[in-house]
Amino acid sequence: MSYDPTPLLTSGRLGEIAIANRIVMAPLTRNRATPGTDAPRPMNAEYYRQRASAGLIVTEASQISQQGQGYIHTPGIYTPAQVEGWRLVTDAVHGAGGKIVIQLWHVGRVSHVSLQPGGAAPVAPSAIPAGTKTFIETGFAEVSMPRALGEDELPGIVADFAQAAGLAREAGFDGVEIHGANGYLLDQFMKDGANQRTDRYGGSIENRLRLTLEVVEAVSNVWGAGRVGIRLSPVTPANGISESDPQAVFTTLAERLSRHGLAFIHVIEGATGGTRDHGSFDYLALKQAFSGPYIGNNGYTGELAAEAVRSGRADAVAFGRPFIANPDLVDRIRVGGPWNAADSKTFYGGDERGYLDYPTLQPAQAA
Repeated sequence: MSYDPTPLLTSGRLGEIAIANRIVMAPLTRNRATPGTDAPRPMNAEYYRQRASAGLIVTEASQISQQGQGYIHTPGIYTPAQVEGWRLVTDAVHGAGGKIVIQLWHVGRVSHVSLQPGGAAPVAPSAIPAGTKTFIETGFAEVSMPRALGEDELPGIVADFAQAAGLAREAGFDGVEIHGANGYLLDQFMKDGANQRTDRYGGSIENRLRLTLEVVEAVSNVWGAGRVGIRLSPVTPANGISESDPQAVFTTLAERLSRHGLAFIHVIEGATGGTRDHGSFDYLALKQAFSGPYIGNNGYTGELAAEAVRSGRADAVAFGRPFIANPDLVDRIRVGGPWNAADSKTFYGGDERGYLDYPTLQPAQAA
């Protein structure tokens, strides 16, 4: 090993959530929920149990309503069956000594009419298409043209987030992460490339942040802010999203989030799943604007992550694809072991192959 992993292996806290180490499992969409109910099942519980050595697991994004769904076979958190399925997951993770929060998700315009209630158009801040693709029953398809949400509909969106947060408590989670990244609904409202509204939710930065902050308040009222985090992606172009002045938007947001006392902000640095190059965006300024813990994410190696925590640039680091292929990633970092390569052909949908069968450094001994 060419670096000291100790900074990553120290215990700490993310708000009220105590963590055994600074290695976070990032949310990873795997499209393996139960067809027909979108409820987690035993296979999903085993997947998360295998990865319970992470200081914190953030689940795959989970829609707060049918309207919030953008891809087939992603799990939800709005029905009794889904709560029961997630309880399998939380029990498995807690039984292995781990901590887990669920990521609450509304995709907004990144959806298809075949996934929406009654075949309706997806919703968005403005009727601007995302220009991307999604995955439906027949395969990849262009997302559908969205309609603009009426201002009178927005309290219902906030209520759906709050209801999902309450169901997450019933399901046994340690907290929740609000999905405010990657070009989905809250990100769409915050960024001027997708939001051309002229009401209280559009125009100025304050107005464009309004829906996100209303969701933060509503979810915090359910959980207490110390068990609520949010994921952000200031400069990613994912799902056709853009913003003309991301530094101003996200520094302002970080200041507002500090007032709420959130458990953490979880920040995608650079392009989601791509380059860490972020032009002139200053992530240190973003961290300094937020009074709580900062989780860095995107393209981190073990060495880069250890240095980020050692230097104080991050309080923890989230790994995505490395956790797909390395259920024992924490152990591999601890001993300097090699990392398995992930098979992209099995990322989305399918069975246990490419999901439960990645080898560990120390195969479990037979009982």
